[in-house]
Amino acid sequence: MIERQASTSPAAPPSAGELRQVDVFIGGHGGGNPVPLVADASALSSQDMLRMAHATGHESAFVLKPVARRADWRFRFFVPQHEMEMCGHATVGTLWALRQWGWWTSPTACVETLSGLVEAEWDEASQRVWVSQPAVQVATLKGEEALRVGAVLRLPGTGIPAMTNARTSRVKTLVPMHDVASLQALRPDFAAMEALCASIDSTGLYPYALDAPGAAGEPTVAARQFPKASGYPEDAATGIAAAALWGHLAAQGSIAVGTAAAPVTCTVRQGEAMGRPSAIAVRARFDAAGAVIGCWLSGAVAWNRPG
Repeated sequence: MIERQASTSPAAPPSAGELRQVDVFIGGHGGGNPVPLVADASALSSQDMLRMAHATGHESAFVLKPVARRADWRFRFFVPQHEMEMCGHATVGTLWALRQWGWWTSPTACVETLSGLVEAEWDEASQRVWVSQPAVQVATLKGEEALRVGAVLRLPGTGIPAMTNARTSRVKTLVPMHDVASLQALRPDFAAMEALCASIDSTGLYPYALDAPGAAGEPTVAARQFPKASGYPEDAATGIAAAALWGHLAAQGSIAVGTAAAPVTCTVRQGEAMGRPSAIAVRARFDAAGAVIGCWLSGAVAWNRPG
């Protein structure tokens, strides 16, 4: 049986099967991406989890005992229509909640997901979670594929930009836009989205535009996410897409990366066209020799309080 959130404070530890909710990657009033989560899903079946995600209408996270020896927990993620291999904002939000309940007390953690092991670090100074993503893999779309993407996004018929399929955990199609205003004005053909994404082996379109640097001079990128088939037309904050975008822009030299001693944090702004301003922090992940081996994702999290 699935329990709804109790009337007690959300900071009170939940019972088995109890649903709690946090907002993740908050970038302004009313912003962030909601994450319904169950901290002990041991009694739930896959169908229970899918039904819960369908009922909430959001990417939902379920915490289980790990199978992998090195992992501290196993997370499963569901959207209203299916299970996902990995969800960045749900991982960040769930780990933050586990920290608030005192169930995660060490400086680091390891989470088992269908896409592999995810490393996590607790940032005590900012009270935030950082989670890892591997190095990006990219492939340039063919000309006719880009034309079809342009048609679904309803871009002008001339000057279709070069587009890239990029992935850290799931393939996202990166579409550079001329400016932020053009990005926010997009009105896609949502009826054609699923068939298009299936034809180009993508799980969603991620148009973006470089924005003015932040107050500290760090890079800022605006983006929107139109998923292939998640049960909703647009996503307020997509950590996996932001990681793929960061990796692509860093490899191009379009944004600064910094060094292991002084990493540069890039902010990916999302959700503004939906009225849910979100901010995803991304910085390089370095190995012992100082080479970039992927990235870290983070952002502000808070308990969801309806009304």
